[in-house]
Amino acid sequence: MKKKIMIEGMTCMHCVGRVKNTLEEMSGIKEVMVDLEGKSATIKLEKDVEDEILKEKIEDAGYDVVEIKTV
Repeated sequence: MKKKIMIEGMTCMHCVGRVKNTLEEMSGIKEVMVDLEGKSATIKLEKDVEDEILKEKIEDAGYDVVEIKTV
């Protein structure tokens, strides 16, 4: 399963790294790809991770989650 997370507030590669590291530390996430220009992160999941948990982790890192959709 893949999910795409639309994120506001990323302005540089440091932001990309912070979002990537935050998501990679979570249980159940297999792969993370962050797109600065597209203002998004695409994740591959080993098991389902609730959208609210994803949103909370990213927002705790200092960014705003606009939308999460399964792709």
